[in-house]
Amino acid sequence: MAQEQAVDDDGVLGEQLETYLAHLAVERGLSQHTLAAYRRDLVRYAAYLRVRSRSTLDGVGEQDVADYVVAIRSGADGGTPLSASSSARAVVAVRGWHRFAVLEGVAGTDPAREVRPPAQPRRLPKAIGVDEVARILDAAGLGDGPVPLRDRALLELVYSTGARISEAVGLAVDDVDLTPDLASVRLFGKGRKERVVPMGNVARDAVEAYLVRARPALAAGGRGTATVFLNTRGAPLSRQSAWAVLRTAALRSGIPDAERVSPHTLRHSFATHLLNGGADVRVVQELLGHASVTTTQIYTLVTVESLREVYAQSHPRARRTSVAQRSDEASRR
Repeated sequence: MAQEQAVDDDGVLGEQLETYLAHLAVERGLSQHTLAAYRRDLVRYAAYLRVRSRSTLDGVGEQDVADYVVAIRSGADGGTPLSASSSARAVVAVRGWHRFAVLEGVAGTDPAREVRPPAQPRRLPKAIGVDEVARILDAAGLGDGPVPLRDRALLELVYSTGARISEAVGLAVDDVDLTPDLASVRLFGKGRKERVVPMGNVARDAVEAYLVRARPALAAGGRGTATVFLNTRGAPLSRQSAWAVLRTAALRSGIPDAERVSPHTLRHSFATHLLNGGADVRVVQELLGHASVTTTQIYTLVTVESLREVYAQSHPRARRTSVAQRSDEASRR
């Protein structure tokens, strides 16, 4: 903290920093928490610039900024090494400060404009196996009354269509087509982008059972709504309640790591199982409602891992074996 204060009060660079932070607070209206994060990142950056004898932003070059990104990742500047995500946040702060300096006429060029945050590792979606999904869906329908019928229908629909949980709970009755063998749902994704997704027969039967045998009882306690999935008071089911439905079913199913299962797990499993079954990645893109196929292609990384496992277990020369083992195998043949 003493180091931060010393940097803030020292010279033109410190004054430029305080001016920018004031701009963020007054003109941009950032929260105190966000401002504190900006101050932390930029005080560290200012200290780094001083070590390189840069007393004002106008004297900073692109190499200074690029070297700083390397330094905060490794801790070479004397600070704590930052993760890729924390480094990305710091780069955003640095770029914002330099951009502001140019706009205010404090600096003639923006040395941070071409500097990019360090690439963050791609996180593979967490998918579960087909058998584990089946156990969750079966667990959701356990019990009597309208709620188990609703819970089973909800989760069957999410897994069958790859719907986001917000899309599922936002469904209206008119968005559901239960024509046998041609069942589908009309989903509204990000930006209200509409898509029609086929619904499998198992999900269709579950949704029909819910609409006929359970929804009228739930709706009786409400004021009337066109939403498909209702809570026990007859109001639309919330995202949080839908998440609780899945969590309860997952824990009840007894699958490994059940506590880590989330609504997105079913969506990820939907995509992974389709690709494992031979579906084209662009078809899966359309079903998921992704604007770019690049977003969908991360699922192919999961299927490649699955292929590697199958190959390693199945191919006779996938693993190194000793001469004696091969001779023994040959003699048994």
